[in-house]
Amino acid sequence: MGPLKGIKVLEIGGIGPTPFCGMMLADMGADVVRIERTSATADEPTPKDPLLRNRRSIAMDIRQPGGSDVLLKLVEQADVLIEGFRPGVAERLGVGPKECLDRNPRLVYGRMTGWGQDGPLAHAAGHDINYIALSGALGLIGAPGGKPVPPLNLVGDFGGGGMLLTVGVLAALFEARQSGSGQVVDAAMVDGAIALLAMHFGFRAEGYFRDATGENFLAGAAPYYDTYQTKDGRYVAIGSLEPQFYTLLLEKLGLDRERYGLMGIPALDSTTIKEGWPKLREAIATAFRSKTRDEWCRIMEGTDVCFAPVLGVEEAPNHRHNAARQSFIEVDGVVQNAPAPRFSRTTTDAPKAPRRPGEDSESILLEAGLSKEEINRLRAAGILT
Repeated sequence: MGPLKGIKVLEIGGIGPTPFCGMMLADMGADVVRIERTSATADEPTPKDPLLRNRRSIAMDIRQPGGSDVLLKLVEQADVLIEGFRPGVAERLGVGPKECLDRNPRLVYGRMTGWGQDGPLAHAAGHDINYIALSGALGLIGAPGGKPVPPLNLVGDFGGGGMLLTVGVLAALFEARQSGSGQVVDAAMVDGAIALLAMHFGFRAEGYFRDATGENFLAGAAPYYDTYQTKDGRYVAIGSLEPQFYTLLLEKLGLDRERYGLMGIPALDSTTIKEGWPKLREAIATAFRSKTRDEWCRIMEGTDVCFAPVLGVEEAPNHRHNAARQSFIEVDGVVQNAPAPRFSRTTTDAPKAPRRPGEDSESILLEAGLSKEEINRLRAAGILT
């Protein structure tokens, strides 16, 4: 089930953002076939990675003579192909956009790279940290006055990469249903990270922005949008930006409204920031250190303070809100993210555990019209495992 039921996707195996896109499409009901290298054999243990769930798997070597022909045979019946090669690699392998669209003019060909298909850095190696550094995002994240701190690999690989590719593929699929023609989707992590900064470009234009690590009010510079340690050494997060939420924060903390009431938004003048915020931060920190995290949860959670406990990955599934919404699920013994977003009518099925590499090779090729004799010849030639 799911809104993408009937959509056929080919995912050329890779890491990070491309399988994230494959997971999103598969969770929404698409039939996603992951094409693994033949070095990843079906004898290996079943992978545990949630990014690989809900797929069928074929292991083939498209570098071998005739290997690209097998992939192009699968392309004939596909709606989407996604790949994460460096620019030019797919073309050298004979499975680039031209070859694939010649076989299937309605195909949406999704390309995931760090730097994009062109530009001076297009062929350079890189990782999430490099792409978000070039975008301007990394330089804003970290403690005030400290060095930039990588926000895991969420901004480049997944938010600016895999999610961007997913949106692009869905938009191109929608257009292809209207026009009858496919196209190439060029999704670059550096572009996606830049897009995620859109609001901050607005803050800069309006004078609410400082181009420095940790010195913006959404980066921890504002005392009322930050994390604080509690009596038991744990942490809580507050985001009391709006005046009414800030006023409630002062009330719940027992802080003097006469003394601290003018230090929240919209009081963003330089004098308040320079002279008032350090005193406010210390007052808030002192108040939070007076009680345990769970005690503060009983006082603030569910109110308009904009409060949440800072949970570990082990704790998060057991929080009452996450548990009530079933935001975490267990698949084959692995606790992981439930499919999102949720749909009222075309509800999604429960995810299935990842398959071993090449576990479905024969059935996939039989569906594509190859005979068992042809499949055996491909195995003998080392194209298929």
